[in-house]
Amino acid sequence: MTATRAAEPDPQVKQFLQLYESMDVPQLHELTPPEAREVQEQLSQAEPDIDLPTIEDRTIEGPAGEIPIRLYDPRTDDEETPLIVYFHGGGFVVGSLDTHDGPCRKLAAESGYPVISVDYRLAPEHPFPAGLKDCYAAVEWASGAGDELNINPDQLVVAGDSAGANFAAGVSLLSRDRDGPAIAAQILVYPVAGDATETEAYDQNGEGYFLTTETMEWFHDQYVEEDIDEGNIYASPALAADLSGLPPATVVTAGFDPLRDDGAAYAQKLADAGNEVSHHNFDGMIHGFFNMIADPVDIDAAHEAYDAVLGDLDAMLGDD
Repeated sequence: MTATRAAEPDPQVKQFLQLYESMDVPQLHELTPPEAREVQEQLSQAEPDIDLPTIEDRTIEGPAGEIPIRLYDPRTDDEETPLIVYFHGGGFVVGSLDTHDGPCRKLAAESGYPVISVDYRLAPEHPFPAGLKDCYAAVEWASGAGDELNINPDQLVVAGDSAGANFAAGVSLLSRDRDGPAIAAQILVYPVAGDATETEAYDQNGEGYFLTTETMEWFHDQYVEEDIDEGNIYASPALAADLSGLPPATVVTAGFDPLRDDGAAYAQKLADAGNEVSHHNFDGMIHGFFNMIADPVDIDAAHEAYDAVLGDLDAMLGDD
């Protein structure tokens, strides 16, 4: 599968890039990880005006202590439904339950399914595989909490954006290899899948389109501490020799994203291995557009991406 970029960014993206440039925000790679997290939190203040019957912060037991999670439940009756377990993006270094509150609200409201957002441990304090272990533990917990959550444990969905999509793909591989929880679908929004550095998109989009290659390299260096982990398939799922037997996947890519070709190549590898795959490329978009769903940055194509993702999800779960 291939993904292209438009002749120029979408007009709404251009407006965002002009606004972002005018704010004179420091590049994340120029900061310490704590400083970068603070900047990311400040940039993520806007959230859509979406109220849900239940939004609840709680903790679950993880491999190294408690893992904070946030439950978004749109249901007002006792109907048993699928569950979406969401892993936020942020290069494995930044991001939180709050930075991705908007996407989780929207996914819950528009799917009708509860969403669990996972506040996994961040690098460099907790390099690979700490965050992945937390995400897998959250899926294991959700699989065993069907009665408590009133969900169908055979209809677990893993989802994430960017680094979170890497975790969703890694959890899907781990669950297959460990005979773990049954995962019904994986939603991968501009995933970190393999080595993007050799791709055309990495060269095309490395500067001037929000996410830069310098910041990507900084993220990678914070996350992957040991050289041997460069070849670990659970850190880079695209390196796996066998990608068969994985959950149906939806892959979203953006034309002006350095990760565009990496995501498209992973979609193709999944399809070549016999998996059901749907790929949606938004050729005028940039990395991060999935979060741009509320003023002052409310992009039409972002809402179209949710429509595409949720349409695929209905089809994958057998809903009408």
